[in-house]
Amino acid sequence: VNISSNALSYLDQVKLQFGNQPQVYNDFLDIMKEFKSQSIDTPGVISRVSQLFKGHPDLIMGFNTFLPPGYKIEVQTNDLVNPQALTPSSQSNPSIPAYTSPRSPPMQLHPPLSGTPTGPPMQNNQPVEFNHAINYVNKIKNRFQGQPDIYKAFLEILHTYQKEQRNAKEAGGNYTPALTEQEVYAQVARLFKNQEDLLSEFGQFLPDANSSVVNKKKPKLLNLKDSSVAEASKHGVGTESLFFEKVRKALRSAEAYDNFLRCLVIFNQEVISRAELVQLVLPFLGKFPELFNWFKNFLGYREMSHIEPYPKERATEGIAMEIDYASCKRLGSSYRALPKSYQQPRCTGRTPLCKEVLNDTWVSFPSWSEDSTFVSSKKTQYEEHIYRCEDERFELDVVLETNLATIRVLETVQRKLSRMSAEEQAKFRLDNTLGGSSEVIHRKAIQRIYGDKAPDIIDGLKKNPAASVPIVLKRLKTKEEEWREAQRGFNKIWREQNEKYYLKSLDHQGINFKQNDTKVLRSKSLLNEIESIYDERQEQASEENANPPTGPHLTLAYEDSQILEDAAALIIHHVKRQTSIQKEDKYKIKQIIYHFIPDMLFSQRGELSDVEEEEEEEEMDLEEGASKKHNGVPSSGSPSKSKLLFSNTAAQKLRDCDDAYNLFYVNNNWYIFLRLHQTLCSRLLRLYGQAERQIEEEVRERDWEREILELKKEKNDNPAIQLRLKEPMDIEVEDYYSAFLEMVRNLLDGNMEASQYEDSLREMFTIHAYIAFTMDKLIQSIVRQLQHIVSDEICIQVTDLYLAESASGASGGTMSTQSSRSSAEAIYQRKAEQLMSDENCFKVIFLRNRGQMQLMVELLDTEEENSDEPMEAEARKPSLYLYLFLEYESPSVCLSLPLHTRNLRRIRKYQKSREQLDKEACEGGKKSLEKEKMECMFKLNSYKMVYVFKSEDYMYRRTALLRAHQVFPRVSTRLHKRFQAWVEAWVKEHVTRDMSAETNKWLMGEGHDGLLPCATTCQPEVLHFMNINKYRVKYGPPGKAP
Repeated sequence: VNISSNALSYLDQVKLQFGNQPQVYNDFLDIMKEFKSQSIDTPGVISRVSQLFKGHPDLIMGFNTFLPPGYKIEVQTNDLVNPQALTPSSQSNPSIPAYTSPRSPPMQLHPPLSGTPTGPPMQNNQPVEFNHAINYVNKIKNRFQGQPDIYKAFLEILHTYQKEQRNAKEAGGNYTPALTEQEVYAQVARLFKNQEDLLSEFGQFLPDANSSVVNKKKPKLLNLKDSSVAEASKHGVGTESLFFEKVRKALRSAEAYDNFLRCLVIFNQEVISRAELVQLVLPFLGKFPELFNWFKNFLGYREMSHIEPYPKERATEGIAMEIDYASCKRLGSSYRALPKSYQQPRCTGRTPLCKEVLNDTWVSFPSWSEDSTFVSSKKTQYEEHIYRCEDERFELDVVLETNLATIRVLETVQRKLSRMSAEEQAKFRLDNTLGGSSEVIHRKAIQRIYGDKAPDIIDGLKKNPAASVPIVLKRLKTKEEEWREAQRGFNKIWREQNEKYYLKSLDHQGINFKQNDTKVLRSKSLLNEIESIYDERQEQASEENANPPTGPHLTLAYEDSQILEDAAALIIHHVKRQTSIQKEDKYKIKQIIYHFIPDMLFSQRGELSDVEEEEEEEEMDLEEGASKKHNGVPSSGSPSKSKLLFSNTAAQKLRDCDDAYNLFYVNNNWYIFLRLHQTLCSRLLRLYGQAERQIEEEVRERDWEREILELKKEKNDNPAIQLRLKEPMDIEVEDYYSAFLEMVRNLLDGNMEASQYEDSLREMFTIHAYIAFTMDKLIQSIVRQLQHIVSDEICIQVTDLYLAESASGASGGTMSTQSSRSSAEAIYQRKAEQLMSDENCFKVIFLRNRGQMQLMVELLDTEEENSDEPMEAEARKPSLYLYLFLEYESPSVCLSLPLHTRNLRRIRKYQKSREQLDKEACEGGKKSLEKEKMECMFKLNSYKMVYVFKSEDYMYRRTALLRAHQVFPRVSTRLHKRFQAWVEAWVKEHVTRDMSAETNKWLMGEGHDGLLPCATTCQPEVLHFMNINKYRVKYGPPGKAP
């Protein structure tokens, strides 16, 4: 109880101390969890707690209560932590290293030394009670979550007992606690009525109150509760003393004998159970059956197979942990052979065939390499749903089949009993298999129903089957009916989940495709892609001291020209429904999509249908009627249908040529549109190809079934549909592609939800549907770029320049006559670079060679040549702008331009001051101002000034430092007063007098019990022109309280 109460009080202190820093409290709990899981040792805990509670010596010293014997933390006056490991001089036996048997779990047992108080029991170097107390209190809190009064009453009992113990400790022997351990146990027993597990666990914290219960439950071994290992054998009398003498002689090793005694000590400290003690001493006494049997009889240990399920997990785990697989025989890189000394666990029910074919030798031992590029595939959330359904279905099937197998076995036993006489029934007994062939299956079925009472039920079945079999059989059948009914309800839920997540679980790429594709198709990403390729070429050329290579930076393919019609239809469908685009711009967009793009791609032009023409005319008439002025004159905003932008271009004449190209210099908007258009066409072509492959597979499967099996497959004979993993489709395979185009239109119009659209695509195209998930976003991006192309001034000029150069034959032609157009194309390029001087200029070539269509894009370098060369005075007559930035004393500059008189006076005054400063510096030897190093040059064509790399000037005001020294006190005082006024206002509103007085007492070390004695001194000082108080704390000796 002391440990539990101290733990709760300590946690309350930590939480109170760091109320505004909850992370500190959480970090402390994390340290305790790591300590419990053996991730860190005791010195590591001391170091981390000391660092966490730095500046709080009371918390650091309070943590000593929970440290194991031999460890202590001391806090010096300068807040330095000094962890110490205590080694008392009265130690009667030196520390013996823990002995580990090849067949025992690894242990490090350190019993308390003689002459030192017995601290908290240790298990793997951990203070068990501290962690146990915290876990126990959390268990109570969770158990009585709906009854908070019980939890509060339990805490009140602990706090009351702790207060009584503290008062008794302070008063010495003059005070008798009003609440003893027996009374505490009685109160908690009344509080935890019908909670036997909590009460028995609480008894572990009361060694005096439940000593009689413990003595009844298990015998004390030689009263080793408070004895050292060396003194353990001195308490033995008679037969017990003779037993220990025989054990010492049999083990022949003092080290092994001391480890055997350690096992007894931790058993008496109630760290391990009786069965675990038998497992621990098995490596020591297993070779001596007589001694081992005597020990088990004295301990009162009975081997009951129906209670003890197979070898203990702790023992087998320890054995597995001790095997050094790295030194075992290898098979490949992932398997190791178990050593011959390894004891195989007992396994019943194996046939000779099982022993012949099952593996008992090789163990999976994967080896990993840091250089490995293998990336394991993580299950998606939809796969997790499917796996969870399958796991739940499997677990329920196992439970049902286990229960059914036990029913069949007991029915056989019952029929056998019905044919026996009463005398035969009384003599009839069952073995461990309960009449079946397995010792495990039927025992698990009974344990699942009866829980903790299962051992008694199994014992009754074995000893008196005539009376117990009918009762157990009736209970099993009742549970069988309940579980079958529950299975029918679960099947409905599982079927709904499978139908919902089956197709999504197969789609691995669709999960992240939408998010990634949105980033890839951004305008910035498309521009960065080609600019990064351009920069790499430039860097490579600079490293090799060569000219940058010419040629396209990107080469994209148009594999099928017929897919252009589907892409155009989707784009125009969305353009028509955009109210933000004017009618005239819509008509221009249609010409670009139906005329210009097919011409550039050597394809057949698309024509506006009659219906579209009539719709355009009707809409134009409505616009004209609405936009007429009062005098009847129509506005000039109506589009002219007779004006065709691309009526007679050179690209249109090259449509039937095989070895030809079209040249087009574009800006950013045109480049982004062409990239998006090519992406749209390639994705439509992929889905079209997938639809064609599915049609071929369907036709091939139908022909095979009709010819070979002479069957006609129905539409809903798909295994996934038969298993109810997905719903049957209403669309034929031949109509998948056309249905997909219609769904995209509905999605663009807002007539279809995105989730429904994706699910329908998965049903049609399975795992290949993911590329169409962002089809609506792609088309919307294309339409936005088209709107820029027909409305932005630069884009319009780019189109007009192409049309003008196309008339002069500079926009492409056949490959054989390319040399004759080189000069015209160079002029076209220079004009395009001048037009797009403020943004990127791209050279786009549409090439058709041997029936294959390619789109090649090159980013041009539009920087002017000789931009780094200084401008010569005689090359061009300098303007006033240039003159003001050149060295005026330079003889090459001719002052022929008219200047204002005031400007001339300023220039001459500046020149005289510079000359005077230089002269004084040379004569007096003083260090003059450093000459300006800033250099700049001018571009020949644009008069733009360019600063030279690694040239710089600095500016410094001579009186800046002096003025800073003069102003700093005043500024610092003003800021301090402002802050002090804010603090005083806040204190007046939130802090009472009592709180202020309590804070002052705490600061001066007055009026607080339970803290280290200290003396606090106050020394006034001046810091940054402000009067401050500097406090110093000096701790006194810990044993002398004030």
